[in-house]
Amino acid sequence: MASVLVVEDDQFVRSALIRQLTDASHTVRSVGTALEALREVAHFRFDVVVLDLGLPDLDGSEALKMLRGITDVPVIVATARDDETEIVRLLNAGADDYLTKPFSVEHLSARMAAVLRRARSGGGEAAPSPVIRVGGLTVDPLRRQAELDGVRLDLTRREFDLLAFLAGRPGVVVPRRELLAEVWQQSYGDDQTIDVHLSWLRRKLGETAARPRYLHTLRGVGVKLEPPADAPGAAHASGAEPPR
Repeated sequence: MASVLVVEDDQFVRSALIRQLTDASHTVRSVGTALEALREVAHFRFDVVVLDLGLPDLDGSEALKMLRGITDVPVIVATARDDETEIVRLLNAGADDYLTKPFSVEHLSARMAAVLRRARSGGGEAAPSPVIRVGGLTVDPLRRQAELDGVRLDLTRREFDLLAFLAGRPGVVVPRRELLAEVWQQSYGDDQTIDVHLSWLRRKLGETAARPRYLHTLRGVGVKLEPPADAPGAAHASGAEPPR
């Protein structure tokens, strides 16, 4: 059972979501504007927010940025906009996942379960993860920080998870299905989600798909991260060292 905030201005859709999520044993609060949503997350603790973009007072993508300024609660964006530019903008603004309208409550429940598994998996008592070094890239899973040649990388939560997962397997081609299962906690999904995050990671690593340095895509196979050919010790991807 999860505590869910539904942000939706269409009363019919809103009522249906409330009823169906409640029937699925979730605790649901709902609002119809962005400002009400901000007040809700400031005063109540939620496990997940379902955010419609077509709000009457503020564009949902702007509301998403404002939410990210005050909380790291997982946000699933519900949108009728399905073009890649819009999806990239949403993910870059901090969305954990997105659904294109219309969608079934079963589909929403599956996406909610996935983001909740991911969020909760970070709260255990596991031993500290070692710092990972691959070429000039340093990834600290414990502090959730990454640096490239000594410069801190400004990564979203999902970008960091993807980078850390690949960096922990330097030189290994990771199938997309494994990325979906381990990073997104989904047994199925849209490859476009992975491509969008890889695109943004490449930009922040100062590379492109046409001129890769660290991130390499093998068409039809998967993705691997390895040190650039010109990096010191590139022939041997660096292992882990204890956190300092």
